[in-house]
Amino acid sequence: MPADRGRAGGSPTISEVAREAGVGRATAARTLGGYGYVSPELRERVLAAAEKLGYRANALARSMSTGVSHTLGVIVADIGNPFFAGVVRGISDTSRARGFDTIVLSTYEDLDEEVAATNVLIDKRVDGFIVASAAVNRDEVAHIRAATERGIPVVLVDRAVASLDLDTVVIDNREAAREAVETLIEAGHRRIGFVWGPPAPETPVTRRELLAEASRNLWTDGERLCGYLDALDDARIPFDAELVMVGRKTEERVTHEVARMLALPDRITAVFCTETDAVTGALRALRTAGLAYPRDVALIGFDDSSWAAVMEPPLTMIEQPVHELGAKAAEVLLDTIAGTEPRGEMHTLRSRLILRSSVSPPQMIS
Repeated sequence: MPADRGRAGGSPTISEVAREAGVGRATAARTLGGYGYVSPELRERVLAAAEKLGYRANALARSMSTGVSHTLGVIVADIGNPFFAGVVRGISDTSRARGFDTIVLSTYEDLDEEVAATNVLIDKRVDGFIVASAAVNRDEVAHIRAATERGIPVVLVDRAVASLDLDTVVIDNREAAREAVETLIEAGHRRIGFVWGPPAPETPVTRRELLAEASRNLWTDGERLCGYLDALDDARIPFDAELVMVGRKTEERVTHEVARMLALPDRITAVFCTETDAVTGALRALRTAGLAYPRDVALIGFDDSSWAAVMEPPLTMIEQPVHELGAKAAEVLLDTIAGTEPRGEMHTLRSRLILRSSVSPPQMIS
């Protein structure tokens, strides 16, 4: 243990490092804080002294003096969700490679939790943050505007928010959904269930009502619904509101709604699921009804995963580039922090439909 630490058992101070290096305190502070000019010779002396004394910078104190914390904030709906876990991994890998740490907070799609998380990140003096926002309306984004007005750059990921002119990184949800439903149509299906739709309290009767309800909810939901409708329109298949699930987004609700669609006089022969939990709920409904995929009902889901590939039969799924989404969001944010002017640009990445064995032509229903 070095004998020349100023306080027994305590962490050495910048002044002690300066004394050990034989430089002024300001020179030591600039070197250890990573700001301002220090000659290579003096920088080397300060770093050697810091290593000898076991100096560890206080990140908060450094950020207060330099205005830079080398920390990014990330706000997502649920870090336990494999989709968001992959996005966060992409953010973390990219930020770490450029010398930034990451703070991650979950909101569980609760706007109040998102506001609180934003305040935490502002208090932590992050250099910028990435958010998968639950906000939809103009009056729900005051917390994000408050951050940008403080000069904190913000990048949206996974969801666009119409009232915010911010850089946004998403996939082409509409095209992904259209391709999936088109695949079912090409296999011969015309009665295709859509789960899940907007969380409307009552089932919209008309297409216009359904789209109006979707516009009041998450951007991704509306885009995927529009892709479903695009595919029906292209094939001249009439829209049927009974084939679109609305209401609470839960696995149990999906099971109930798919069971309802299976009990219709002209029942569904295929299901398009827009979330992983929706796939699970649909599979449970089929099993309860004594039906099997793809023999009785074809099925395509969103968010490919390892379990989908080992199901029997394996499931046809949409694969989102989750790591790339996170990496791109971090790249855009870090470039803005470095001085690039934010452009409010929509950065759209492509998904991929992984064709497996859960789609086959519809069977004759007796």
